[in-house]
Amino acid sequence: MKKKFILYFGILFFYQILILAIADSNQWWIKGKFYESIKGNLIVASPNIYDSKFKESVIVIFENTKDMSWGLTINKYMGLVSLRNFLNKSELIKMKEKKILDVKIPIYWGGPVEQQRYFILHSKDYKNENTKVYKNFFMTSDTETLIKIAENKGPKNKLIIVGVSSWGEGQLEGEMERNDWLISKIDKNFIFEEDKNKIWKFFFSKGFLRL
Repeated sequence: MKKKFILYFGILFFYQILILAIADSNQWWIKGKFYESIKGNLIVASPNIYDSKFKESVIVIFENTKDMSWGLTINKYMGLVSLRNFLNKSELIKMKEKKILDVKIPIYWGGPVEQQRYFILHSKDYKNENTKVYKNFFMTSDTETLIKIAENKGPKNKLIIVGVSSWGEGQLEGEMERNDWLISKIDKNFIFEEDKNKIWKFFFSKGFLRL
């Protein structure tokens, strides 16, 4: 009987050690050293990136602090969505031209967080009081601009992006130290490239690993 107890607890101990080892090997991120240089650039997924949903992703990084980072994926086409899906009840009631509500707008997946939010990255030929100015493009995220786009009166080049890619303290840096991502400079002439399959290849060829 004593031998059976020893054998049982031996097996249990070995099983617990095995579980801990597997959990440790599957840790999906590590905290890395903060680098301010990521902000304002693109990060480009390496071929061996750990998280499969970011496979061949190209992301514009808008903010990178010691506490968090966030950006928008620009090359993940989702499909066509009617304008009405972006408007709330009061906005729908105010719309005089009802036909325009059924106009289909191409949208892109920006990331897995805050899926109810949308952002419009666009060329510099369009601007209103809500426009945020960046070095290589503008960003305006309001229904007025969506309606202008549906009416073919909006910016010439645009990306309507739903959702955000975000990271906690040191998380993005940890992924970069694991070589999940490369940094690439933004090319304003290529960011609105219609063939989204070309975008990852182009920026991956221009990317570099941060040391």
